[in-house]
Amino acid sequence: MKKNRPQDSKNIEFWFQAEPGKEIFIAGSFNNWNPTKTKLKDTGDGLYKVTIHLSPGAHEYKFVMDDIWLIDPKNPETVENAFGTMNSLLIL
Repeated sequence: MKKNRPQDSKNIEFWFQAEPGKEIFIAGSFNNWNPTKTKLKDTGDGLYKVTIHLSPGAHEYKFVMDDIWLIDPKNPETVENAFGTMNSLLIL
């Protein structure tokens, strides 16, 4: 089995557009689906960003805004989850 080397990992920027002044988080397989662990930074004009270091493989995620879990509107790749809804999917 091939082990992931550090150079195989990548910094991935996630961003979300919403009204200014919101608290936006990202939860996914990379942070144990913790809905408040990874907060996006409000860069102004309603653009929120965060950069996450990810290893190669499949990563499922959702954005969390006002306790509502949302798929990534700019990522067409999704997969059904155990709750019968969809998760966004990123494959590196």
